[in-house]
Amino acid sequence: MGIRRKIRGSASRPRMCIAITGKQMYVQFVDDDNGVTLASASTLGKGRSKNVETAGVLGREAAEAALAKGVKLVVVDRGGHKFAGRVRAIVDSAVAAGLVIKTSDVGSGKKKSS
Repeated sequence: MGIRRKIRGSASRPRMCIAITGKQMYVQFVDDDNGVTLASASTLGKGRSKNVETAGVLGREAAEAALAKGVKLVVVDRGGHKFAGRVRAIVDSAVAAGLVIKTSDVGSGKKKSS
């Protein structure tokens, strides 16, 4: 629960939650102020392997879903994972697809005062 105290999403800048389990990968865009999920994407039911290439595809799909809901600026919640491999692939492809993320937020897990 320590991560949730440091990273908080709002309607103007939702939290991009990345979850990687033993079988699937998930990305959600959460407005913590209102307690709602604005958009999401996952590998669930798509028969994909859980590798870096699939993570890149998932990041692009998540960004497209977020942009369709009007979400452009996000804060990244790595879910306790290191910012490497699949997590980095998800974030990098989401940025390439049009999401805006401050670089200083991504690796540190610390809340930015803006």
